[in-house]
Amino acid sequence: MKRKMKDYALLTLKGICMGAADVVPGVSGGTIAFIVGIYDELIDSIKSINRESLKMFFTGKWKTFWRMINGNFLFSLLLGIGISIFSLAKLITWLLVAYPILVWAFFFGLVLASTWFVGKDIKEWNWKTLTGFVLGAAIAYYITVATPAETPSNLLFIFLCGAIAICAMILPGISGSFILVLLGKYFFVMEAVKTFNLKIILVFAAGAFLGITSFSRVLSYALKHFRNITLSVLTGFMLGSLNKVWPWKETVETFVDSHGVTKPLIEVNAMPDQYILEAALLALAGFFLVYVLEKLSSRKSAG
Repeated sequence: MKRKMKDYALLTLKGICMGAADVVPGVSGGTIAFIVGIYDELIDSIKSINRESLKMFFTGKWKTFWRMINGNFLFSLLLGIGISIFSLAKLITWLLVAYPILVWAFFFGLVLASTWFVGKDIKEWNWKTLTGFVLGAAIAYYITVATPAETPSNLLFIFLCGAIAICAMILPGISGSFILVLLGKYFFVMEAVKTFNLKIILVFAAGAFLGITSFSRVLSYALKHFRNITLSVLTGFMLGSLNKVWPWKETVETFVDSHGVTKPLIEVNAMPDQYILEAALLALAGFFLVYVLEKLSSRKSAG
């Protein structure tokens, strides 16, 4: 695919959106990739980082390596994700504390619309796709109500957290950040990002690299050979994850972070009791944003 400079700038912007989503425990960067129409290319590009392409790299054939892995695409996207994570980490975490209902309402609209539009791509509904949809929804729902664990902070476990979380990050509807919450390492990793703890960041990134290059092959194969069933499972993931992004919550268990600040650890959904109009408007804004992006993506594909 031949792209111009403005196309790569737009890819970077899409990466920024993905990075912002990945910072929020409950929203998946994979959902954003689906919304902005780059999911299949993303999976195929990651999958292309394999023995053959790495052989080109280690034998000094860097231009061939770059072309084989769709390097311009990946670099633009990763640049945006990196910019977003390192610049928005503090802002997003602050907003989640200061205005949680409004932030969750916007993402609720995003995920709800994404569920609808991804589901529309399923060409045939039968017992297989329905089963995949129900299983995906059930798995995602279970993940949202699972209780966070007490886990170690040694480097091997941080490596494993990176490998597991990155797989969730590229699955629409399953949040890599929330998986880190369940593994008891979300705030630990976020603190490492905010303080630029290079050792923790590099170990986590190494685990993420191993996880994503392995898992992308499975996803790519499934999308090519079992597309309807795969999309039905992913749609179910997104529907099931709506339980996590419901804006109104009650805290049932808290914890104290490294700065002595009390933060919620386990929350349950509650009936709307405040900011109802503002939340509804933000949910509609999120839904409408996905609608506009979907129409723009469809128009570009048709052109």
